[in-house]
Amino acid sequence: MEGLLSAVQLHPGLVVAASSLAFRAVHGLLQALPLPKGLRHDDFRVWKWRNLSVSLVHSLLTGTWAISCVLLWPEMLDNIHSHYTPLSYLLVCISTGYFVQDAGDIILTGNARGSWEFLLHHAMVVWTFLYTLVTRRYVAGAVVALFVEVNSVFLHMRLMLKLAGAQASRLYDLNRLLNLATYVFFRLGAQAFLTWYIVRNYSSLDHAGYFLSTMMLMNLMILIYFGRLLRADFFHQAKAHAAHNGTTNSKKFLSE
Repeated sequence: MEGLLSAVQLHPGLVVAASSLAFRAVHGLLQALPLPKGLRHDDFRVWKWRNLSVSLVHSLLTGTWAISCVLLWPEMLDNIHSHYTPLSYLLVCISTGYFVQDAGDIILTGNARGSWEFLLHHAMVVWTFLYTLVTRRYVAGAVVALFVEVNSVFLHMRLMLKLAGAQASRLYDLNRLLNLATYVFFRLGAQAFLTWYIVRNYSSLDHAGYFLSTMMLMNLMILIYFGRLLRADFFHQAKAHAAHNGTTNSKKFLSE
């Protein structure tokens, strides 16, 4: 294990690049899978389905990985600044590669304008994770931040079910409840813990001001998304009926 850590630490950029290529290969493999019938004549929805499919693979992998790291080494929660393990460092490398790949996919397919919020999020994550990989600080914090990927599994499933026109299904109803629960526990909870930790240990942390400001911006984005989620899935309005019948704009439909 120590040999793995040494190799990864010597060339984290190569590991990030290899991860990006691997997720791009996953994207290519998933294109061979059949698409839901309603997507085939809408280029944006076809792209979104394939993009979400890769995101789902990333979330399943890294969410499980992050939880496993903390269960195996709970001391990470006591020292998110300096403590890390070979597997946790590798996790941050792999996840950074995914975010680089996803940002590239959004930009190169011409969907940057409609997905600027995701690009802003990815930019903050990549910059923070690269700092972590280079300085070997806050690796445990990055692992805790990846707890959000547990919720992302259900968030991606929600959008894929909407794309497939399955909003009226029992599966969608079950998923929206699981999405809400994991959003509160794994997304809001992880962000709250990290914010509390930085505030509590502000004077002893490296570049605490940068990380706190980044966290506050992330917190604002997450709360805005949470409000949108509650409004769309638990406080239905007439527009929901129009979206279900396909009479709304695709990009607006998927942003709700």
